[in-house]
Amino acid sequence: MTAEERRLEEDRNRKAYWRRWGPYLSDRQWGTVREDYSTDGSAWDYFPHEHARSRAYRWGEDGIAGISDNHQRLCFALALWNGEDPILKERLFGLSGPEGNHGEDVKEYYFYLDNTPSHAYMKYLYKYPQKAFPYKQLVQENQRRGFYEQEFELVNTGIFDNNEYFDVFVEYAKNSDEDILIQISVINRASETKILHILPTLWFRNTWSWEENCKKPILTEDSPGVINASHPILGQRWLYCKNSQALLFTENETNHERLFGIKNHYPYVKDGINDYIIQGRTEAVNPNQRGTKATAHYELTVGAGETQVIQLRLADISNLAEPFGVDFDGIFQQRKQEADEFYQRISPGNFSEDARNVQRQAFAGLLWTKQFYHYVVEDWLNGDSNQPTPHRNYRRNQEWIHLFNDDIISMPDKWEFPWYAAWDLAFHVIPLAMIDPDFAKRQMDRLTREWYMHPNGQIPAYEWHFSDVNPPVHAWGTWRIYQIEKEFYGRADTNFLEKVFQKLLLNFTWWVNRKDNDGDNVFQGGFLGLDNIGIFDRSSELPTGGYLEQSDGTSWMGMYCLNMLVIALELAKTNPTYEDIASKFFEHFLYIADAMNNIGKTNIHLWDDDDKFFYDVLHSPHNERHRLKVRSMVGLVPLFAVEILEADVLDTFPGFKKRFEWFIQNRPNLQKNIASLEATGKGARHLLAIVNPDKLKVILQKMLDETEFLSSHGVRSVSRFHADNPYIFYVDGQQHRVDYEPAESTNGMFGGNSNWRGPVWFPMNYLIIESLQKFHHYLGDDFKVECPTGSGQFMTLTEVSTELSQRLISIFLRNRAEYRPVHGGHSLFQSNSHWHDLILFYEYFHGDNGAGLGACHQTGWTALVASLIHYCRAA
Repeated sequence: MTAEERRLEEDRNRKAYWRRWGPYLSDRQWGTVREDYSTDGSAWDYFPHEHARSRAYRWGEDGIAGISDNHQRLCFALALWNGEDPILKERLFGLSGPEGNHGEDVKEYYFYLDNTPSHAYMKYLYKYPQKAFPYKQLVQENQRRGFYEQEFELVNTGIFDNNEYFDVFVEYAKNSDEDILIQISVINRASETKILHILPTLWFRNTWSWEENCKKPILTEDSPGVINASHPILGQRWLYCKNSQALLFTENETNHERLFGIKNHYPYVKDGINDYIIQGRTEAVNPNQRGTKATAHYELTVGAGETQVIQLRLADISNLAEPFGVDFDGIFQQRKQEADEFYQRISPGNFSEDARNVQRQAFAGLLWTKQFYHYVVEDWLNGDSNQPTPHRNYRRNQEWIHLFNDDIISMPDKWEFPWYAAWDLAFHVIPLAMIDPDFAKRQMDRLTREWYMHPNGQIPAYEWHFSDVNPPVHAWGTWRIYQIEKEFYGRADTNFLEKVFQKLLLNFTWWVNRKDNDGDNVFQGGFLGLDNIGIFDRSSELPTGGYLEQSDGTSWMGMYCLNMLVIALELAKTNPTYEDIASKFFEHFLYIADAMNNIGKTNIHLWDDDDKFFYDVLHSPHNERHRLKVRSMVGLVPLFAVEILEADVLDTFPGFKKRFEWFIQNRPNLQKNIASLEATGKGARHLLAIVNPDKLKVILQKMLDETEFLSSHGVRSVSRFHADNPYIFYVDGQQHRVDYEPAESTNGMFGGNSNWRGPVWFPMNYLIIESLQKFHHYLGDDFKVECPTGSGQFMTLTEVSTELSQRLISIFLRNRAEYRPVHGGHSLFQSNSHWHDLILFYEYFHGDNGAGLGACHQTGWTALVASLIHYCRAA
């Protein structure tokens, strides 16, 4: 057991609380639903970036490279000033949804370089320009550009030319669970000496302004260079600041005068330190050295190529005799070494250094994008006792009055999406389970707890619209956590499995009752996460009226049945009651699989026998049906509904076996168009799948065709066939169409920032890979397909899955030309030695060249590359 694993065990057994402190600050709190108290629900306009330095947040805090305790009472983060910017750099800047030509987008460069599950060692890099940050230029140029143009990025402004920037590394090393060493290393990459102001900042989240009789915490100067933080619940902490030039104090209170022209309640406000440093206003900070926000001021003169280091220590120990003694460097070195040992234990295979670097940064990103997420819908809707009652014409999420979120949650991207998304989270837990199964399990447990899940069984989708519908992948995520923990750590946590399974029964029932309009096992579901996949916004009322019978919605439910089936069989090993539940899901799956091929009411089925592909079917108000023949990921989702019953399963569970055999004998019609229940495959196994081997071959012909779905970097979300053959559908003379779009969206659907019309998306590719491996487990090595289609090269399905894995991994690795596809045409990333080994994990990837697109720190589901590297290289 490594030292890191011992820390995690101590935390699990509550002998030490190693996870109490971590990187739990958001990268952006402004512009979120939680902070929106507007009448019309326009969160971006109500709380813009321009207000963030001056207005106290209600529900959380943001900062650069920051940490907090697990209830975000006390926060620490970095602030900077280069002498040119009009404001302190206290938080990351980006465009709001309406400002960007492709939606919201962060316009900074920062990198999550290392982290361990206990957060005993963490490393972060921020690249800070030495010239004035081009706030206005970024906004104006992106507003000028349209949907058909690329986003205008910070690197495009030329601000990093001639290496005129600082590399600011922030590292944390825990001496104990309550003693945190902090090191900030500044490197001047320019050819001239530059001055940089470093302001490590400590503050309390404002909890006292909202409720009556809430005791206010306080920060004071304990002694020169030492800040004492006293909180009525958290207790006391001390921040030791080595060689600081001054300690500055203000309050984490809104500057009403600046924002609203109203007299301030306090003389010292949230932006007081900003005004002191930038404007020289000495009266903006408290001369009595007390407040709820404080900083240590360091003014560094850094020579060309020089590195200067600042050391701090946040601890629960007062009067440390030598906070920066000889042990300080030793603890850092020890924690770094322990991090190396931990990751060597996780991935001991024959990896290249480049692959290890990519995997390590993927894991680091997952751990850095944990966030304290606080949102109590009832309080948010009704307002707080100490504040005016909000007047809301649009009462967002009012049907989620029960929702009470106060947890550390894995975020898709702490700037772009600083709120959890239910189906994203099911993919996050796969690589998380490799390094921290306890945290991964907590994520699935939380989504299904009564203060998250709706009383009707629905799982909350995301804060902009909790009632939207995400694919039901949570049973899959739960089962995979269980399997991965057994594989890596030898623990079979059936208590976790059963606990979540019981709640998923409620969610499954919600799906059946709410999303099967005709009761014929063909499901709707709405956009199902694939925002821009079809010709209509599937979350809104269709322009034709009626509804969609969805190939993906129905297939997700088939997959859900099979996931629940295998979990039930696992639980039945110790509780025979679960045999009956397994039989229920087996039966339900058969009806769904049959419905996918034969709705029974018309000749318009989801399966098109001419094209040999699955499509959505439009069900009109006049009971007419029309296939929407878009060759998209919607038609590949049926592959995901596959499970293998091992030969000994039927003998192990006699009740399940009896039901299984009854269906074979009495419902032969259900086997007509689905994988045969009677025929056994390799090892006398049984195949449960929507797609039988014959359909599998013809679907894979399209999926593995490089003129259709297969790109050099994975499977595209829409076939390239539509580049020359757009799908067009007319409604009342108005044209609706789908073209192949390999990059950013060229329309405003879903804000114009999400494109499923051609790019490569990691989560769907990951499920394709897993499904192919399952099919191979049944069909064996004799079943081969041409890969790529037309190449004359035939592969087993496991070989195809490996090929797809390698194509996905290649997005991030240096090729023979030392070029990383993920960085696209950004020459700075491709050729500069201070940039080319830094990895960004984007939301999705260009369908033709693999360049990263969308949110650039989507270290949630794109961190699946860490899992692919492990299994692909280990094989």
